[in-house]
Amino acid sequence: MNPFYTEYTYIPFDSIKFEDYEPALLKGIEEEDKEIEDIISNSEAPTFENTIEALDKTGRLLNRVEECFYNLLSAETNDELDELAQKMSPILSEHSNNISLNPKLFEKVKIVYDEFEKKNFCGLSPEQQTLLKNNYQGFVRNGALLPDDKKEELRKITSELSVLSLQFSQNKLKDTNAFSLQITDEKDLDGLPESSIEAAKETAKEKNMDGWCFTLHAPSMVPFMTYCAKRELRKQMYMAYNTMCTHDNESNNFEVVRKIVNLSTQLASLLGYKTYSDYVLERRMAESSDKVYKLLNDLIDAYMPTAKKEVAEVEAMAKEIEGKDFKLQPWDFGFYSNKLKEKNYNINSEMLRPYFELSKVKDGVFGLANKLYGISFHRNNDIPVYHPDVEVYDVNDNDGKPLATFYCDFHPRSSKKSGAWMTSFKEEWMNEDGTRSLPQVSIVTNFTKPTADKPALLTLGEVETFLHEFGHSLHGMFANTRYRSLSGTNVYWDFVELPSQFMENYSIEKEFLLTFAKHYKTGEALPDELIQRIVSSRNFNAAYACMRQVSFGLLDMAYYSRTEPLTENIIEFEKKAWEKAQVLPSVPDTCMTVQFSHIMAGGYSAGYYSYKWAEVLDADAFSLFKQNGIFDKKTAQSFRDNVLSKGGTEHPMKLYVRFRGQEPTIDALLKRNGIKQ
Repeated sequence: MNPFYTEYTYIPFDSIKFEDYEPALLKGIEEEDKEIEDIISNSEAPTFENTIEALDKTGRLLNRVEECFYNLLSAETNDELDELAQKMSPILSEHSNNISLNPKLFEKVKIVYDEFEKKNFCGLSPEQQTLLKNNYQGFVRNGALLPDDKKEELRKITSELSVLSLQFSQNKLKDTNAFSLQITDEKDLDGLPESSIEAAKETAKEKNMDGWCFTLHAPSMVPFMTYCAKRELRKQMYMAYNTMCTHDNESNNFEVVRKIVNLSTQLASLLGYKTYSDYVLERRMAESSDKVYKLLNDLIDAYMPTAKKEVAEVEAMAKEIEGKDFKLQPWDFGFYSNKLKEKNYNINSEMLRPYFELSKVKDGVFGLANKLYGISFHRNNDIPVYHPDVEVYDVNDNDGKPLATFYCDFHPRSSKKSGAWMTSFKEEWMNEDGTRSLPQVSIVTNFTKPTADKPALLTLGEVETFLHEFGHSLHGMFANTRYRSLSGTNVYWDFVELPSQFMENYSIEKEFLLTFAKHYKTGEALPDELIQRIVSSRNFNAAYACMRQVSFGLLDMAYYSRTEPLTENIIEFEKKAWEKAQVLPSVPDTCMTVQFSHIMAGGYSAGYYSYKWAEVLDADAFSLFKQNGIFDKKTAQSFRDNVLSKGGTEHPMKLYVRFRGQEPTIDALLKRNGIKQ
């Protein structure tokens, strides 16, 4: 029996074979087709219950299989899974189109929508109103009102886009894994911390190499760029990373990018929108390209003078060390920036590592959730996992009742995409009997691995990443909604980063750090004086970091605010698009676009500004906690009740104002970053 065909509580990773996926996906499609046909053929008049609610319940089998398959494709892939994904992508895209372009189904949805619109949606709860509006708008935005010939054109575009996005990600993973920097002369390790050298030694052993091996995975590359004293080696690593997917081989993404952008423009035009960004932003808090550009330009105006000053100070530091003729390049910035930070604050990330043992950080993060919300985490070794690195926890609510299941997958491997993300193996919804069907959420990261001599010791940046993804997880765990499609992180994309970025604020709070930050050898607590240095250095190069994010937002908008096909050279287009936010010299032949997964394969197209948009929200939200106490249970409960548990049931600004009592302003962010007193 195919494991997917039986109802299970947890995905049976221990019994699923590769051969199970394709038939289960096809059967899932078949079952959902039957469920859709049942809605269409119902002889009773269309109602909210027999049409809208029924539609929300379709596709349970297909969802089960997809949630397993696509999560593994990101976290534990192989050639077989990659090939199957390429094969199934157009089939699944066609299935999705068959639903969204089904005229009989849309006719029923429209009857229900029109009926409730006449009476201003009276008789429906706010959540039901949102579900109805989302369904109707979803059909319209997916081409339900198009003539038949245009519907066929739309089918082709969406099918091709699904394949291209997959190809983009697979190319990036291949190129990430293809590069390694082998060092055999110990002198070339000059400046590198012991932890980085040990990890490189382990990697070399894994790859059957002599000496030390550094890769493009963040735990290897970031310390290398920060500490390696050999400038030529830093340049080699920088160029390897920033020319990924540009080489004349099968992993080149130039044409893939061009096709993705042009097909997105065509799709928007077909649906009656001037640009793809207009299409996307219609369903965002920002609402329009003008508002996005206003945010980005306001940030440039506020931060650019400070960012230029920060870069000038780093260059002055470099000249102090290397001589007055030294010209600062991008591969130098991390190195000399770190030197300046050490000089000004006597602090660096390696100094803090011994206090951030992963198991202790985990205790601290779980303990923070307990302090704020009263929830608790209990390791469960009986739940099947897809890789030995994965840990699973039962999460209980403040009344002791089960709340969620939480999977953690912390360390890099060649089968895992780079970066960090939160995902779901099962979302929350309300069962027919009124009980809550519990969510199963997961965080996947690429944190520093343990070595033969040391446990996994994190940087403060990795602690922040943990808190960030954990914030997304809380959004999924606390979901308390009736409908699956409105549950957890199913919210506007410029709102989804609020819960995650909000949690990052705790990373420099003394009261939080003292709950877990202890030296892994001596057990000594992180000294007050070191905490003060962390706090004092918080805004070091904050304006530079802001301009970096703004430049990514400008690049994203440049691609998706187009009305004409993209014919320009991609590298030249990129350099022009983000020029006004750049503060470091431009390097020929480098290109971020071809590896910018967020906007080409990760759902952030015309949405990368969301990180800065949500940063305004998170700074404003945390200012209330600073006012009332960072562990204040009453404020936390309000945040849970009004934001975290509500998912996408109402417009996000309504939810935010209900929590905060007012709309956010940029002031809290400017104050937090030291731009405004």
